[in-house]
Amino acid sequence: METSEIIKKVRKIEIKTRGLSSNIFAGQYHSAFKGRGMAFSEVREYQYGDDVRDIDWNVTARFNKPYVKVFEEERELTVMLLIDVSGSLDFGTQKQLKRDMVTEIAATLAFSAIQNNDKIGVVFFSDKIEKYIPPKKGRKHILYIIREMLDFHAESRRTNVAQAIEFLTGVSKRRCTAFLLSDFFDRQEFLQQLTIANRKHDVVAIQVYDKRACELPNVGLMKVVDSETGYEQYVDTGSKKLRESYKRYWQKQQADLKETFTKSNVDSVSIATDEDYVKSLMGLFKQRG
Repeated sequence: METSEIIKKVRKIEIKTRGLSSNIFAGQYHSAFKGRGMAFSEVREYQYGDDVRDIDWNVTARFNKPYVKVFEEERELTVMLLIDVSGSLDFGTQKQLKRDMVTEIAATLAFSAIQNNDKIGVVFFSDKIEKYIPPKKGRKHILYIIREMLDFHAESRRTNVAQAIEFLTGVSKRRCTAFLLSDFFDRQEFLQQLTIANRKHDVVAIQVYDKRACELPNVGLMKVVDSETGYEQYVDTGSKKLRESYKRYWQKQQADLKETFTKSNVDSVSIATDEDYVKSLMGLFKQRG
């Protein structure tokens, strides 16, 4: 992509997503994620109504009566964007490619973060860590992130979500809010890594998918290409049995994914490329607020 074209696209995304951040998400984002970054400050004696999960068992054992940890909200959060840059994101039959929607959502979250005075960092991943941008504040930093998202070319086309989550756990020493943006076309399990990461951090999963992935159209013989492996084959979409089998496969994949998020206690939302992602994000924020 030409530099002038990238600058134009960055500007367009900034105007759209910055407006969304300030007008719509200002309060929503803050109420959904404030208090998630809590710093331990002191202990005091347990009082009726205190959360038993806050009991400091070491101090309690020492003094033979219950003491609880007192937390104070950290002024600023660190927000990490884990962005899938694998080959399957270069697909879209509706309004836009999955990659374009991921870029817009990430930019909207980034502008929401800086309005909240948060630092923001990025991990681009495929089946390896493609690039890591350490957390920083400010508009200039976000514009750099958006430029990278628009013009980034991954070395690998495959996906490994588990590796990205492990990297987050290793690189982020302090608690952070992490948005995992992907279509989750991954052939490997990542429940264990996600569970560990979500104990340390506040992980939110955002799935972007294309409606065409849900069911095959009835258009006769069709060439299907796996965008991650390059494997090609012809399928007869005129076969009702094949279409129904494919639909069941998609529904099973989605059910497994949902189960992974439920078991790891991770909040999630699925957004189709022809849907209004603003409405979906608002729903997610309200659910957490």
